[in-house]
Amino acid sequence: MDFTIASILTLDGVSNGAIYALLALATVLLFAVTRVIFIPQGEFVAFGALTFAMLQQGNPVGSMWQRYGDLPGTLWLLLVAALVAAAIDATRALRHGQPRRALREAAATLALPLLLVVLCLLASPRSWPMAAQVALTLGIVTPLGPLVYRLAYERLADASVLVLLIVSVGVHFALTGLGLLFFGAEGFRNPSFWDARFSIGPLTLSGQTVIIFGTSIALIVLLWLFFERTLRGKALRATAVNRTGARLMGISASSAGRLSFAMAAFMGALCGLLIGPSTTVFYDSGFLIGLKGFVAAVFAGLASYPLAAAGAIGVGVVEAFGSFWASAFKEVIVFTTILPILLWRSLRDPHHDE
Repeated sequence: MDFTIASILTLDGVSNGAIYALLALATVLLFAVTRVIFIPQGEFVAFGALTFAMLQQGNPVGSMWQRYGDLPGTLWLLLVAALVAAAIDATRALRHGQPRRALREAAATLALPLLLVVLCLLASPRSWPMAAQVALTLGIVTPLGPLVYRLAYERLADASVLVLLIVSVGVHFALTGLGLLFFGAEGFRNPSFWDARFSIGPLTLSGQTVIIFGTSIALIVLLWLFFERTLRGKALRATAVNRTGARLMGISASSAGRLSFAMAAFMGALCGLLIGPSTTVFYDSGFLIGLKGFVAAVFAGLASYPLAAAGAIGVGVVEAFGSFWASAFKEVIVFTTILPILLWRSLRDPHHDE
């Protein structure tokens, strides 16, 4: 291996690592705020890429009823989940003799999904700009995060980490099965957002790679500003440090959980949009991608955002060089790296069962 090949592999690894960094940050965020080891994080990645692919296809000649069938299945998942959540909230409010509150909460829950259905129906027969389709994709997938939290985790917020992990496994299988139902077994590859090419010595930098680097850096900076400068960000930090203390100070643990899941869903969908032009995405592709982000989060002990980002870059570089030396075993090489980290952390800082 000469310097040129090593440089190309390093660039490829850092590019993939930038995506894994976003997933690792989302994993650390969810565990810190809700104590949930969120295995289905990768499903948001697949949903983001596949939803965008369905919006790209459209149906310019079909009737209204035909266009209903061509809409992305994640839109119907969002609508059904919102209906279930609205029914639960309305039933709880009616039991307390508050019909107006029941109507108000149901309207607030269903407003965004219904608006997205209308927008998708309008977008289907027209060739909307790619930026509008990206925004629509993020608008569909992001609200799934807080709905998943409300339906699967909110009532178990005080359960043990093990119980929450078991729930995560169930949610993962449910979302994977729904992905197969919505998108089928065939894969999709999305068009690149920027087809430019830049030469830097022996390296050729694609426009898509520039977008990946720029988006990842911008989002990391925005997350830092959010946690340091905004009231909601400080509320999430307080919940992560001490849930009981945050409750005593008037911070809603449920609101913090919903917000953190919304942020995780947004980052997952964004990662799906970024990797869509680089690889073919299937309904179950998100699991391996999300698992690599989880490996990076474990490097940080599920606690440190900077270490999670650094670990993600390391995972990307190890994957790139592993695919060069032994492509058939690149996944094994990546996931094996977690073992010495876990052993070192167990010996350095032993924990109780929780």
